[in-house]
Amino acid sequence: MKKIIAEFKEFINRGSVVDMAVGIMIGAAFKAIVDALVNNLISPLIGIIVGQNFDSLSFTINDAVFQYGAFIMAILNFFIIAVVLFALIKLLNTLHSLGKKKEVETPAAPTTKICPFCKSEIPVDAVRCAHCTSNLND
Repeated sequence: MKKIIAEFKEFINRGSVVDMAVGIMIGAAFKAIVDALVNNLISPLIGIIVGQNFDSLSFTINDAVFQYGAFIMAILNFFIIAVVLFALIKLLNTLHSLGKKKEVETPAAPTTKICPFCKSEIPVDAVRCAHCTSNLND
């Protein structure tokens, strides 16, 4: 039993589990903010523009009420969350790339050249070709 408790303790103390738990809690808080934004600001604004509140849209079949307006608002919530997350990630990536210095790598100087007479490859500082013995003093 002690071994199981020790393994469980080790599992919980891993960084990834704690990070995931924090992410889920922040995600739940973020969802509450977006729901409040959509339900209290965007939905009434769209209702004013369209002339009807989406939350009240429904139809009834055999005494069963289908509230498709709530479904429309859930879709709107999803798109708002997607746009906000896209903008946030884009901003974070931009800030991350600004922090990094862009190093321009200069190409290394060539160490060989081609003999103009025999077209053999020779060291760049050679004054005479090793293959055809031509004088390379230009």
